[in-house]
Amino acid sequence: MSGAAAGVLLCGCAAARTKDHSSPSAQATSHPAPTHTDHGSVVQNAPTTAPPAGKPPRTVVEIGHGPRSLPRVALTFHGAGDPTTAEALLRAAEHAGTPVTVLAVGTWLAQNPGMAGRIRRGGHELGNHTLNHLPMRQLDESRAYDEIAGCAAVLHRLTGSTGRWFRASGTQYTTPLIRAAAARAGYRSCLSYDVDTRDYLDPGAATVIRNGVELARPGSILSLHLGHPGTVRALPALVGGLRARGLRPVTVTELLR
Repeated sequence: MSGAAAGVLLCGCAAARTKDHSSPSAQATSHPAPTHTDHGSVVQNAPTTAPPAGKPPRTVVEIGHGPRSLPRVALTFHGAGDPTTAEALLRAAEHAGTPVTVLAVGTWLAQNPGMAGRIRRGGHELGNHTLNHLPMRQLDESRAYDEIAGCAAVLHRLTGSTGRWFRASGTQYTTPLIRAAAARAGYRSCLSYDVDTRDYLDPGAATVIRNGVELARPGSILSLHLGHPGTVRALPALVGGLRARGLRPVTVTELLR
């Protein structure tokens, strides 16, 4: 995967770059983007055990989309909310033959530990969406690190891995502070997205389908959420609509391979 093709920013601790309207991921280092926060109930401060310490990467990339040259997209889910609804979503994805990438809130996983194995057994990816789903732009670096490392510890305890992917909570785009905290926690990237289905607003399945199908391009990363019944209802037609446009849904790892 080349950096240019995959829509990434080499960030590290360097100063923010100027906003570039030609690339969704390039917007990450400009002024704050619109945010949303509550996608399901989470409980503060679940007890965790820290994963083994590793040498942090020197730079962290923010990924807004994959290569535009290949007809693939990734369906990514912010992981929280009613586990029964999450199970229904996973079954719908499997029935459609579509692996997804779930970025899970650590306290949600701690409350529902069986979900970690369930997600992985279904052929899906599982990653980090912070411990308590706090608005990360409002945190100092120490608290941001605690949020990332706390979820990583839950993931490691439940699966033996901290997960490859990290997505910040409460914001589409990260900041140098968030990226520095992610690097300190051992992650090499911050996973953003270029298609917001806005399913967390519960606008109805038809709107979720339209937002996803019409806005997707080759390489797109779609943002969706577990715990919303409308998303479950939308998924079969969303996948069908993407495939009708020649776009094959894959995991983030396959998208960026």
